[in-house]
Amino acid sequence: MSRKKNTETTRTRTQSRKFKHGELLREAMSWIVNDDLLTDIKLHGNIKWQPKQLVMLAVLWVWSEKNTLTKAFRHAKHLALSMFGAVAVTTYQGLTGALKTWTNKLLPVIQQRMHKLMEDAGGGHWRIGKWVPLAVDGSRADTPRTKSNEKAFSAKNYGKGSKAKSRRKWKNKKKRSKKLSAPVKPQIWLTLLWHMGLKMPWTWKTGPSTSSERHHLMDLLKDGKLPENTLFCGDAGFVGYELWNSILDAGHHFLVRVGANVRLLTDLQCVRNRDGIVCLWPDAAARRKQPPLVLRLIEIQNERGRMFLVTSVLSQRDLPNRQAIRLYTLRWGIELQFRSFKQTFGRGQLRSHTAPCRLVEPVQPRGNGLVAGWPVDDTVVRGERTNPSRPPAGRKQCVAEPDDHSKRHANVERRRRQPPHPEHPIERRRQRQL
Repeated sequence: MSRKKNTETTRTRTQSRKFKHGELLREAMSWIVNDDLLTDIKLHGNIKWQPKQLVMLAVLWVWSEKNTLTKAFRHAKHLALSMFGAVAVTTYQGLTGALKTWTNKLLPVIQQRMHKLMEDAGGGHWRIGKWVPLAVDGSRADTPRTKSNEKAFSAKNYGKGSKAKSRRKWKNKKKRSKKLSAPVKPQIWLTLLWHMGLKMPWTWKTGPSTSSERHHLMDLLKDGKLPENTLFCGDAGFVGYELWNSILDAGHHFLVRVGANVRLLTDLQCVRNRDGIVCLWPDAAARRKQPPLVLRLIEIQNERGRMFLVTSVLSQRDLPNRQAIRLYTLRWGIELQFRSFKQTFGRGQLRSHTAPCRLVEPVQPRGNGLVAGWPVDDTVVRGERTNPSRPPAGRKQCVAEPDDHSKRHANVERRRRQPPHPEHPIERRRQRQL
């Protein structure tokens, strides 16, 4: 009798916990996408759903743990009906069609709302010193090898360039006998701006596998409105006179790691010689009569050796060396975000077979759809946490419920680690042998 009572108590606690999590999720989503946010969006006369309903359905679709897009849609549809009592569309084809049509109009409004909430509720995490720190990095995600994806995202002239070496011309017969390498799979290039203080995505840009993350950043500088005193923090891939000059022309600054691929000059007559002041003045810029870029070189000595950072902030009063080192250390968080995106959430391989549907598939940083983000704890945004890198006390950091396969795997591992029962035949035989 007590055993049955304990089972009913456990089931009741589980149901109440799920209901509480659902209530918190609905409250957080309604707080971000309120009723007055999308009222200015004019829909076609035949459309019966509201923009907020489409956004909520897209968010739940993005966050679903199902392994296919159609299963994720059915799961999101069930959750939308349970949480909000209404759903925008009832079919997967209707969802992709609506997203392809309305993403370009809804996405800027959602992003502006998120940026405003990040600034208002970020508190001391919004700025580090006087700077709004944005890390920048890029990564690729594979897509199915279909005709549509090949045409849209593959390198069209792979292996046919003037500098490409053909194996048919190799003198070594063993190497020449190997099969020619297959063309690279169609891939999506994702360049992300990530707020290092709040640990949240800011904005992103996608393109085919031949895209350049530096050109993506330059496009984001032209398209997006960035806060005052924005400081971009990037690795050694974000170098070059054109890129750095575009950042300075936009009124922002940067902190970038440099290596042997960057030639820095000292003792130029047109620049005042000070300790740590260097210049970037490539020959092409000098021929075009463009001025040199005056920068500050910061040397870091750690257990791995020496590392050099370059910043456009010349005054140590505005950006001390210690603060620059701290900012570049925080930049590693964007690498962990890409790792979680690909491995934890399984988004390294996209599933849409057509290029237009791929552009609305949940990859944004889970995709290029409507929502700017990975799952984010609402206490970070609301300013209730003093350290956003740690989960709040009394809560478990849960993104999605594990699927049946994960539960079975966990049960098998738990049974395997448990000690065998002393009356088990195998255990008794082992005891006799001892």
